[in-house]
Amino acid sequence: MVIATRNRADRLADTLERLTGLPERPSVLVVDNASHDGTRSVVRERFPGVGLLALPANRGALARTEGVRALDHPYVAFSDDDSWWESGALARAVGILEADPRIGLVAARTRVSPAGGPDPLNEVLAGSPLGGGDGLPGPRVLGFLGCAAVVRRTAFLGVGGFHPLLFFGAEETLLAYDLAAAGWLVCHAPAVTAVHRPDSGPRPDRATLLHRNEALTSWLRRPLPVAARHTWRLARSARADRAARRALGQLLPRLPAALAARRRLPAGVEADIRRVEVARAAG
Repeated sequence: MVIATRNRADRLADTLERLTGLPERPSVLVVDNASHDGTRSVVRERFPGVGLLALPANRGALARTEGVRALDHPYVAFSDDDSWWESGALARAVGILEADPRIGLVAARTRVSPAGGPDPLNEVLAGSPLGGGDGLPGPRVLGFLGCAAVVRRTAFLGVGGFHPLLFFGAEETLLAYDLAAAGWLVCHAPAVTAVHRPDSGPRPDRATLLHRNEALTSWLRRPLPVAARHTWRLARSARADRAARRALGQLLPRLPAALAARRRLPAGVEADIRRVEVARAAG
């Protein structure tokens, strides 16, 4: 299991208490994104059985990729410093991956703590128009929650993990696209449950990162007309929306790198993306 963290030592300690108490006794590796709040001391002193990979700089979502590279387990679960897994969930995920070598990623159902209600993404995943069948644990999907996924290590590393250009924010979508393009199935498994306790405080940069990375993902993988339309819509929104305006400002200097790393998706994957977009618009 890999946990990426930065400057949230107290929340991380609570999460580690829960994860180290699971009946599956997972091997846990904390990848610290250059924290300066004593995170590393907390891990070393209070959780000696937990691994620690201390990065010299904040690498965002790439910390997860570094963690997967550092492990040699065939399957790796992700948690954040504010999320954990229900008892038995990891065993069920491993059973799914063992039973079907086509599956590269299991996208779990997520319960939001402390109220215990479902994350809104559950309904989106469960209602995927891509369907299931063939003994799959649930429908095929082209997205997931980063702190509620279990990956096949060879599949994850085979596509390069999370893309360095995105850094953080909606980085899961591009990984799902790349797994599908490489022939792996990304499946929702409602029988596998993660628990997320998100910070209730404001996240002023979140909308900016989502807007920016959605556009970057289009330039990296989608047809050029799709990427151009996405950017045009962002530019129009920027006139009245501060988050969109900041996203556009961050997108433009990154466009040369996105074009240099551009790789079109197979026609079948692009068709699946369009089916998902149509279903989302209709919903």
